[in-house]
Amino acid sequence: MLLVLLVGQAMASMDASILVVAAPSIRSSLHASAAELQLLVAAYSLAFGALVVTGARLGDVLGRRRAFELGLGAFTVCSLVGGLAPDPVLLIAARGFQGAAAALMTPQVLSIIQVQFEGERRARAIGAYSMILAVGVAAGQILGGLLVTADLLTAAWRPALLLNVPIGTPLLLAARRVLPPMAPAKKQRLDFVGAGLLAAAMLALVVPLSFGREYGWPAWSWTCFAACAFAASSFVVHERRLRRRASNPLFDLGLLRTRRVAAGAMSVLLIMSCYAGFLVSLTLYLQGSLGFTPVHAGATFAIYAGGFATASLTWNRAGPAVRARLPTVGPIVMAAALLGIGLSTGEHRWSLALTTPLLFAAGLGHAFGFSPLADRLASAVRQTQAAHLSGLILTASLVGQVVGIAGFVGVYLSAAADGSAHALAVTTWALSCALVLTAVFAFKATGARELFRVRSLGSTP
Repeated sequence: MLLVLLVGQAMASMDASILVVAAPSIRSSLHASAAELQLLVAAYSLAFGALVVTGARLGDVLGRRRAFELGLGAFTVCSLVGGLAPDPVLLIAARGFQGAAAALMTPQVLSIIQVQFEGERRARAIGAYSMILAVGVAAGQILGGLLVTADLLTAAWRPALLLNVPIGTPLLLAARRVLPPMAPAKKQRLDFVGAGLLAAAMLALVVPLSFGREYGWPAWSWTCFAACAFAASSFVVHERRLRRRASNPLFDLGLLRTRRVAAGAMSVLLIMSCYAGFLVSLTLYLQGSLGFTPVHAGATFAIYAGGFATASLTWNRAGPAVRARLPTVGPIVMAAALLGIGLSTGEHRWSLALTTPLLFAAGLGHAFGFSPLADRLASAVRQTQAAHLSGLILTASLVGQVVGIAGFVGVYLSAAADGSAHALAVTTWALSCALVLTAVFAFKATGARELFRVRSLGSTP
């Protein structure tokens, strides 16, 4: 069951970035314009971000198993359509629907883990889930680079999408056999008004963050931010009204009134922001200053992914006292490692002996700051709130990545006039400051005495 869930999550995570390195191949084979290429890369993330909370709620309405299977089936079909697309318009549409399918499928993964696993088994499952969620973006770039370089078809980018078909089809058959029956919650209906308001708020936030910096933050970007604030406040008012009527709100705002959950979501947002900002900034440095190929740059970042995977699969073996401190210590370790990388690189120098242990340590720190925290948050809420927590963590992760790319890559590009090595050093300083703040939020999320007592007793409140 866990393997089926994690493979589905891996497909969705990797496809967020798998076509990033394929832009030249898409441009030449489909004669895509620069604007179409931008929309192609962004369509998946925009649809996913706008609909992920709604997808999580549909798990309660339809049943989590059924929602996962519908999302996986739609994701596979959209991958086939996109892989065979004869023009950019159909490819962009397929990527948008693929993101919507991922928004239905992926929230069910954490929800099912939270409901079907307990104690140490849940800790191990969440460690594996966290590894897939966080490393999937980098893995997508590496796999995309390998597939494009292999040039298996005339249009080298097509295998990156078509690969999902021979994986998704047997995975769907396996899901029907191994996932336990999960009936929908009684008297649950989808809040369409809330879904529309939240989707509008997310789009109004993600669109300017994705495109605003490139166009010099024009007036429309600030209009979008204002629209985001209006839609978000309207969403909160609407959800509170439904809650007073004992109706079915799209999202349980009571989660955010719990200090440790709100602080934990902020910690997830910040650490994923730092991760995405560092990933893109390091890629720009390696490919721009050092002339690395996309595959070479991806392989270099695989060292970071190796550290993350190692920590994700082993942190649960530590004692309760150590686990309680990992979410706070992890961001500090990551901050120190990134500072070391920024100080050890030169304009045309990349010391493998110095950067390899630092990249590995940064991955360790990231995992220690993410995986144990996700486990604590899952243990701190009721099973009836599983879908709400899943949607919250996925939304925080996605928004964090978009904010990190817009913010920290902006720092890198602004400092690049004085050299790429200087730009990387300045960016790592900024990342380290943000990671210290991450540690503060993580301490608030895990420092509550009652939460430690719950985990030491191995029970769920």
